[in-house]
Parts: sequence; C-alpha cells; structure tokens
Amino acid sequence: MKPGAQSNRPYFAHESAFIDEGARIGEGTSIWHVSHVMKGSVIGKNCRIGQNVVIGPDARVGDGVKIQNNVSVYTGVTLEDFVFCGPSMVFTNVYNPRSEIPRMRETRKTLVRRGATLGANCAVVCGVTIGRYAMVGAGAVIKSDVPDYAMMVGVPARQAGWVSRHGNRMKPGKDGIMKCPESGLRYQEVRPGVVKCLDLDEEAPLR
Repeated sequence: MKPGAQSNRPYFAHESAFIDEGARIGEGTSIWHVSHVMKGSVIGKNCRIGQNVVIGPDARVGDGVKIQNNVSVYTGVTLEDFVFCGPSMVFTNVYNPRSEIPRMRETRKTLVRRGATLGANCAVVCGVTIGRYAMVGAGAVIKSDVPDYAMMVGVPARQAGWVSRHGNRMKPGKDGIMKCPESGLRYQEVRPGVVKCLDLDEEAPLR
C-alpha cells in the first residue's frame, strides 16, 4: 500500500511497515515507516505509532496511545489507554539477561497505567508498575513502582513532586489541596504517597 493510500483496513500502515498476520490493530490507528507489529500483539484504537517502532509478540497497547520513534514494546509490557512513550525510551523484559543463557521464560511483566508519560531516552526496568498520569522525565531510569501522578527524575529515578493529569507540576496549598494551574482540577494526597483527583473519577476522560 502506498503512503496515504486507502485500503479496506480500519487503520493506516505505511508501505514500509511490517504487520504480522495475527496482530490485532484498532480502528483509526496509524503505523509509520519501518515499524514492525508482531504476531499476537494487540494495539487499540486511535493510536499513533512512529517510525522504527517494534511491538513485540503478546504486547498490549490500549486506545489513544502515542509511541514515538525508535521504541520497542516487548513481550510482557502492557500500556493502558493514553500512555505517551517519548522518542528512544527503553523497556526491558528480562532482569538479568545473558546471551549464552535462554531466559525468555523468565520475562517480568511491566504495566504502564492510563495517561502516564515516559520521557525521551528514559529506561523502564522490567517488573514495575507506573501509575496513572505519572510523568517520567527524560533520561530517567525507573527501577521500582511509581505512584499515580508522581514526577520522576534522575538515575536511578526519584520522586520530585506531583503532576496533574494535564502534566503540570503542583504544590499543596495551606489546606493541603493541590490545584492544576491549567485546568483548575483539584488533587489531594489522601495518605502518604497516594494522590487522588477530587473533581474527576480516575477513569473519566479529560475531553
């Protein structure tokens, strides 16, 4: 299929992309130059898959996900709806790989929850969960679970505060309420390390 040409597929794939038989791809998704969607993988609706992206066997990608150039989503990785993967960020799926020793039976699952952002060139060590709407800074290395709405920076990553669903840093007021400067939505740390949005259900859409 030539670039931009119409087909009977419910999604768009550039003519240089490789789509294996048995992959499931949702309506409205775009897959760009030399990307490879492997057998058994599932991609949701209205996703944007950039250039030179690999979606590995049995990987799961939700609706509205954006994966920028040069990212590999390996077996064992699940991206919930509206996750953003920045350019050249890295997932792993084996904790202690050796070329001489087969360890694909030892893959550890990684879960990235709804709305989280993974910045350019960051790395996510397998076996962790990254919380809803968390923000992982460029070049950070994630080695342990990340709370919802947490801002993570550094190597290894440490928490540097809280961010709103709109991706803005927040500071608590005198009443302990944090407010997004863009949307006005209010957030509160309901117990140590646990932040909730006071104005929207956790799964409510922003639009």
